[in-house]
Amino acid sequence: MSDRSTILYFDGTVRSSPFPPFEVQMPTPPEEAAPIDLNADLGEGFGRWTLTDDEQLLSVVTSANVACGFHAGDAATMRRVCELAAARGVRIGAQVSYRDLAGFGRRSMDVPAAELAAEVAYQIGALEVFARAAGARVAYVKPHGALYNRVVRDEEQAAAVVEGVLLADRSLPVLGLPGSRLHEAAAKAGLPVVPEAFGDRAYRADGSLVPRGEAGAVVSDPAAVVERSVAMARFGVVTAHCGSSVAVRPRSLCLHGDTPGAVELARRVRARLEATGVRVEAFA
Repeated sequence: MSDRSTILYFDGTVRSSPFPPFEVQMPTPPEEAAPIDLNADLGEGFGRWTLTDDEQLLSVVTSANVACGFHAGDAATMRRVCELAAARGVRIGAQVSYRDLAGFGRRSMDVPAAELAAEVAYQIGALEVFARAAGARVAYVKPHGALYNRVVRDEEQAAAVVEGVLLADRSLPVLGLPGSRLHEAAAKAGLPVVPEAFGDRAYRADGSLVPRGEAGAVVSDPAAVVERSVAMARFGVVTAHCGSSVAVRPRSLCLHGDTPGAVELARRVRARLEATGVRVEAFA
C-alpha cells in the first residue's frame, strides 16, 4: 500500500494528501479542533402524526432544521418546535422543500424557478412568525430531501432557492453540501454559506451523497456513524463508498431524527466529539 493517499475534491480535482490512507492512520489533528455544529431535522410530523422526538433531540443538537409545512409539519408543530428550541438556546433553521407532503419531499419535481423562489420565501416567512413569537428568529436555511439533492448540481433550481432566501432575508446563511451549485449561487449573491456533512450517509468519490434509493446509502451501524462523524469533524475527511478518502471539512454535522434510535445515536455522537476535544456550538 502506498504511504501517501490522494483526496478527490467535490470540484473534481485530485490533490496529494500529506497523510497516509484514511483507513490506516489518521493525521494528527490541531491542538484545538475547530468547533462543530450539530443539526437535526425536526417538526416532521403532521396533525396527530409524529415522526421525530423533537424534545429529546433538542437537548443534544445546536441547530434545528424545522419543517415548514411543504414536506412535513403544520402551524401548530412549527410553533411548538420553535418554542422548545428557543427555550433551549437552539438555533432555528427553515428546512425548505418542494411542495410534497405525500412523498415527504423526497420526490424530484420540476418546479418553475419563479414559483420555487416564491415558495422558499413563503416557507421561511411562515417559520419566522413562530420563531419571533418564541423570542428567537430564523437563523439559517437548509433545503430538504429531493430539493437538497437537486441543488447540488442544478444551477437553475439552486438560483431559485437563493432568490427565495433573498426575498425573505438577505443575511441568512445557507446550509448545504460543500461545492454544490447552491453554495456557489449563495456565495455569488453575498449570502454566507455553511458546509455540512452527514455521519449516517454514504458518500460518492466526488463528494456527493449516494442516493437513498441505492443499496448502502444509509450507514446503519451506530459505531460507524459515531466514528465517521468524529473523522469529519476533526480531520475533514470521510471514506467514500468506493473506499477513497473525500475532503468534506464541515462546520455542521447532520444527525437525522427519523432513523431508529436517533436520540441515543445523537447523544453518542456528541459525547464522542466532546471527548476527543471538539467543541460543539452553533454556527449562527
